[in-house]
Amino acid sequence: MSHNRRVLTWDAGHRLDLRATLAPLRRGTGDPAHRADGERHWRACLTPDGPGTLAMSAAGSVVTAHAWGPGADWLLERVPAMLGRDDDWSTLDVSTVPVLHETLRRRPGMRLVRTGLVLDALVPAILEQKVTGVEARRAWRLLLYRFGGVAPGPGPELRVPPSPQQLLDLPGWEWHRLGVDLKRQRAIRAAALHSRRLEECAAMTPADAAARLQLVPGIGVWTAAETTQRALGDPDAVSVGDYHLKNMIVHLLTGRARGTDDEMLALLAAWPGQRQRVMRLAERTGIGAPRFGPKFRYTDIRAI
Repeated sequence: MSHNRRVLTWDAGHRLDLRATLAPLRRGTGDPAHRADGERHWRACLTPDGPGTLAMSAAGSVVTAHAWGPGADWLLERVPAMLGRDDDWSTLDVSTVPVLHETLRRRPGMRLVRTGLVLDALVPAILEQKVTGVEARRAWRLLLYRFGGVAPGPGPELRVPPSPQQLLDLPGWEWHRLGVDLKRQRAIRAAALHSRRLEECAAMTPADAAARLQLVPGIGVWTAAETTQRALGDPDAVSVGDYHLKNMIVHLLTGRARGTDDEMLALLAAWPGQRQRVMRLAERTGIGAPRFGPKFRYTDIRAI
């Protein structure tokens, strides 16, 4: 495959933390579509122009991006938006929460990622519905290794996610081999069937995009929020229904070990329009809710 590449240099105007900014895109350390090679971050994806590979590194405020494949130009054109060019944190006031304030002061280079690719964010989000992270990440890895394509360029064994048609063509028994139950299979097929309309969400407001996403059977509030966070850089998206998130936020802001979605939303109401920024900042503190009892054990449906 040709290794012809395109190059872009962009000055963000501020120190940029690539690792933190791109972290939501990586589905575990073994994600075949993402690799970190020292200070260079690799990403493979399926663009409207075809498969593409993107490699980015940052030195202070300056980002150098290399891209390969039919989707190279499409990817490079969107690097500034992807890395938060339009993501303005200047009005975020977390001074009432010392740990958030100090984290933002000490580590100011994170921005909300915005890929402009809806299905790229939606499919792995569906795989994460109502299962453990271990199960979801394994299914994603197997899906890309078995049915994805080899990424263009010299990247470190990257895989491009399957196209909508490839997802539609996968028989049920193959999904079963991946460990994906019938409910998630149906949701992915429905998303693939309506992929053209769903990709239009990238040009919508986050609210309109979330509403359209939830018209698809099997896509609810949580999955829509997980998608708009990544594809649109939605600064206010909240993943209501997340098993861990509500406990993390309630514990961080009140000290209580456990909380509910309603309690989380009430606490986050102090930052209207910026709740996703607050949650990303909360994750950066490294403070999680206390864990009680034995670790959850999952059932491998592939053996059923």
